[in-house]
Amino acid sequence: MRAIQVARLDGPQAAELVEIDEPTGEVVIDVHAAGVAFPDALQTRGLYQMKPPLPYVPGAELAGVVRSAPPGAHVSTGDRVAALTMLSGAMAEVVAVPAEQVFALPPSVSFEAGAGLLFNDLTVHCALRTRGRLAPGETVLVHGAAGGIGTSTLRLAAAWGASRAIAVVSTEDKAAVARAAGATDVVLADGFKDAVKELTGGRGVDVVVDPVGGDRFTDSLRSLAPGGRLLVVGFTGGEIPTVKVNRLLLNNVDVVGVGWGAWTATHPGYLQEQWAELEPLLASGLVTPPEPIVYPLERAGEAIASLEDRSAKGKVVVTVR
Repeated sequence: MRAIQVARLDGPQAAELVEIDEPTGEVVIDVHAAGVAFPDALQTRGLYQMKPPLPYVPGAELAGVVRSAPPGAHVSTGDRVAALTMLSGAMAEVVAVPAEQVFALPPSVSFEAGAGLLFNDLTVHCALRTRGRLAPGETVLVHGAAGGIGTSTLRLAAAWGASRAIAVVSTEDKAAVARAAGATDVVLADGFKDAVKELTGGRGVDVVVDPVGGDRFTDSLRSLAPGGRLLVVGFTGGEIPTVKVNRLLLNNVDVVGVGWGAWTATHPGYLQEQWAELEPLLASGLVTPPEPIVYPLERAGEAIASLEDRSAKGKVVVTVR
């Protein structure tokens, strides 16, 4: 089968289209599209905390059609599905994954959109519903709002109770992406704290979703209302910030880690619980699926590079069939 393979840790340009053997396993899926996420870029340089042995096939999420499944599985041959590899292997014509990592795809969701759903939407579900305790009527601020996690937050926040979603973007051209995803307000990263203060009448926001990190962190804390929560999702900005804990005490705010992968590993059945909440929103049209930027499989290296250099606007996927 055709697959993207990384044989050396030289960055996204090391991703090459090759022919390898098909895998075997519990649920075998003919892949139509595979999602691209920031960990894919980190892995190509050996910088992610989980390091697959070389050579490896990148990609943690996909959408396609079930070729075969074991008796009694909740999916069967011919079903349209989205699935998680949880680490690597998705950028190939065929994958094999455990049944609990496979999810029936609503008919209204395309394979391209389905390939871009799980990694971001389930992370955001973990952030807002499980770890962030989002309550009805609260205000959410999201950094990196034109990226995958950002647009996912903007698509889902209202469905889970937020009355306002403030998007933080680095450039004016990314503002349109954030608005299309559902932002009620958009501010530039430069000076966002003062802009948020003005927008909220000095109160601040209840939840900050931060996949960026870096030098925005302290001003994010300062942007929280009393009882607010800053959700640490990742560090696409490169720098891992630190916090002076007296700020937490004085202002009665929380800094909350959102390690979705680690949470799923210690909470059996959590993935299916998440999908049970997310799938009806997609099937009913209450939440629209992402409209990803699509690359052909042979340009997977460029797709991964767009996450590394932060030029990506929205979710990125590669088509396989």
